[in-house]
Amino acid sequence: MFYGWLFRDASTGSFLEREAALAHNRRQAKWLPKYLLRWFAIAGLMLAAAKYCDLVLASRTMSLPFYVMTTLTVAFNTVTAACWGLLRFGG
Repeated sequence: MFYGWLFRDASTGSFLEREAALAHNRRQAKWLPKYLLRWFAIAGLMLAAAKYCDLVLASRTMSLPFYVMTTLTVAFNTVTAACWGLLRFGG
């Protein structure tokens, strides 16, 4: 579910090591859209569960954790999309 293992640290090492790590990270960025779709699916499931608890069960207390998780997954997707855009289309 997390993609940190795909990338190398491009902030340490010599100039050539940093450039090689950045080139590697740009090649690996092709996998980020798959992770985005997975996290969008999770966000949809969490939102559906929250709505179910809120509307059908009439329990706002039970729906709160699902709304929080939805918000966190949307924030995670926003950061992932920004990183993908910078790696894929950035200079």
